[in-house]
Amino acid sequence: MQGRALTFTAALRRSARPLACLLVALGAGAMLARPASAAGTSSAACARPVYLTFDTGHMGVAPLVAEVLKRHGVRVTFFLANERTRNGGGSLDDEWAPWWKERAAEGHAFGSHTWDHDIWQADAADGALRVRPTMGPQAGRARTLAPAGYCEELDRPARRFEAMTGQRMHAWFRAPGGRTSPALLQAAQACGYTHVGWSPAGFLGDELPSDKHPNARLLERALRDIRPGDILLAHLGIWSRQDPWAPAVLEPLITGLKARGMCFATLREHPVHGRAGLRTPAPARADSRATGAVSGAQSAALGALR
Repeated sequence: MQGRALTFTAALRRSARPLACLLVALGAGAMLARPASAAGTSSAACARPVYLTFDTGHMGVAPLVAEVLKRHGVRVTFFLANERTRNGGGSLDDEWAPWWKERAAEGHAFGSHTWDHDIWQADAADGALRVRPTMGPQAGRARTLAPAGYCEELDRPARRFEAMTGQRMHAWFRAPGGRTSPALLQAAQACGYTHVGWSPAGFLGDELPSDKHPNARLLERALRDIRPGDILLAHLGIWSRQDPWAPAVLEPLITGLKARGMCFATLREHPVHGRAGLRTPAPARADSRATGAVSGAQSAALGALR
């Protein structure tokens, strides 16, 4: 993996050069030359914070993201799901365990993104949830999860994170796609989890097609619209985007926002989510793996939701 990561690093660094020119035009170019020791800002001195978060993805850009964050002294919040990686493994498998352990040691924060990346589709009877996992043995097929089953989907990344790092995950979760319902939020709250979305200006656009939303345009929009207090969303690799967002946009975004007087903090420092994340999730019930029976009629209805 290291050899592939180095080749990918060189290609992405070349793609970042035009964006550095854009930063000069925006008055942020001087920040690019700052040494790492000067670029870092401690959370204690972070008076105008933004909260950068990363959901898992194919992990192809994960080494580059870690490199940029470390160089600029930026701590972020990661939301973990066991997503398919470029070599056919999973983002939480043994190959990536050292990477996550290093990020935990660096002081980043962590929440759940469900194990199989379950996207909410609709509410069912008795508080059950109709979801469509994009990973795992049922990927692409709609299924029904009882509230305890959804709690198990939230708990599995937390247990795996603790096994990989020796640290406890915070009691935050992000529903895949940001899709929730009152029933889903109630199910998660019952087992101790608080949902964290993102700010409108914090949607950084790395999920969008690069031919219609080039990196330079995404960077310009972010530097123009992001305000202190915003929660920002990016990913550790998006399959459908041809021109990767990270690190091409990530590094100039960091330096550009710092040039505007902002700083970076994890959700531990968030005025609302920080307190919620300290709660310990309740253990899942013994029947938490039950998904509930899905009838033929339900299967047909669920198929229309895909």
